[in-house]
Amino acid sequence: MDVRFLLDGETVALTGVDPTATLLDHLRYTARRTGTKQGCAEGDCGACTVLVGEPDAAGTALSWRAVNACIQFLPMLDGKALLTVESLADADGALTPIQTCMAENGSAQCGFCTPGFVMSLYARCIGAAGSALPVADVLSGNLCRCTGYGPILAAGEAAEPVIRDDAALLVQLHALGDARADAPRTPEDLADLLAEHPDACLVAGATDVGLWVTKQLREIKTPIFIGDIPALRQIEEGASGIRLGAAVRYAEAHAAFARLHPDLGELTRRFAGLQVRNAATIGGNIANGSPIGDGPPAFIALGAELTLRSKAGRRTIALEDYFIAYREQDLRPGEFVESLWLPRPGPDDLIHISKLTRRFDSDISAVCGAFKLTIREGRITAARVAFGGMAATPKRAAACEAALTGADFTLATIERAADGLRSDFTPLDDVRGSSAYRLEAAGNLLRRLWHKAHGETVSVLDLETIDG
Repeated sequence: MDVRFLLDGETVALTGVDPTATLLDHLRYTARRTGTKQGCAEGDCGACTVLVGEPDAAGTALSWRAVNACIQFLPMLDGKALLTVESLADADGALTPIQTCMAENGSAQCGFCTPGFVMSLYARCIGAAGSALPVADVLSGNLCRCTGYGPILAAGEAAEPVIRDDAALLVQLHALGDARADAPRTPEDLADLLAEHPDACLVAGATDVGLWVTKQLREIKTPIFIGDIPALRQIEEGASGIRLGAAVRYAEAHAAFARLHPDLGELTRRFAGLQVRNAATIGGNIANGSPIGDGPPAFIALGAELTLRSKAGRRTIALEDYFIAYREQDLRPGEFVESLWLPRPGPDDLIHISKLTRRFDSDISAVCGAFKLTIREGRITAARVAFGGMAATPKRAAACEAALTGADFTLATIERAADGLRSDFTPLDDVRGSSAYRLEAAGNLLRRLWHKAHGETVSVLDLETIDG
């Protein structure tokens, strides 16, 4: 496979690239840019953070985002620009403002994680994706094992904005894009490719598939990279709801989700670290079929519909019907996830979404609960309740919903519905929580809905973490 990208404005042209070679390995072992560190090889610690740039939707400006190089496959860089920590050095060796702030604040201890923190904060300084978030949120995907967060956060707060002139780089990227290697550029192209290769592995953000390679040492046969198909990157907002293409990244969807409902925006803010949100896609999170994926329970409760596409055409199904069994989905040969539709909640809808984790930021759910109750004149006329982490798939709670539907919106009704969860689920014991804990926690999330609906404070952060 041929790959061409810009590194500090210079064209890098590679031939015969292994489709699942990681960007991190290339940087460290071929480019000898060893400032980019390998810590976890699973997109969790942020020591390998780099910046990837590409033209925005209008093609008139360069859009930068911080990503984890350890789980970015090298072909995903094709046609894009790259910055590493070495890219920040001036010809005279002068430090950038964020490096100066880090040094003056004593923000580096052992130094191993420092390049990753510098790149995440530099991304914030130049207005990259997610830069509007508070410093602590921008750094949620960077870990410091020396526990030096205080000085690092102070450096981030003190750093001044950086103005980049990327006009020349944008021209280079447009020229590079004209000569890109053959790849699907439309959903029709993708449908044709999948008809020829129905067992191919679709790769969008690689935040999960990357771990198959780095942790499980799996061989990925016939990967097809779909992250650069414009039609799959679109977000359409209207009065009745929003439609998101399968390759829309979570960071790109954050604002639209928050406008749909604040709880969905908050859930997205806690969806892994920013580097993962800058790569992970809506379609990938769904197609992966994980029982503990954060998005599907919320989408199901909100009444989401999934559009699947193949060379034969399209079909639309309720999202909950897509999940059949553990890692088994209703996906026919040659078919792919094209888009997700989320209806906008009505004025009588009460929404609550909660995620319980061992640590607040960048962690996998022990239990994720999502609730949508339609309440008219004090009576629950409709209920949609979905959970992650409670079964082999993201799943609706039928008995709980039956106890709610048609009943008065009272605490007694909530208690009966919470008891119904014991009929709906038989959770597993694992490292994130016991079966008994999960059942109790699920009921408590429903009780939390009641208390929040009545203006009561349920925790300091509203989305409370499990005690470690």
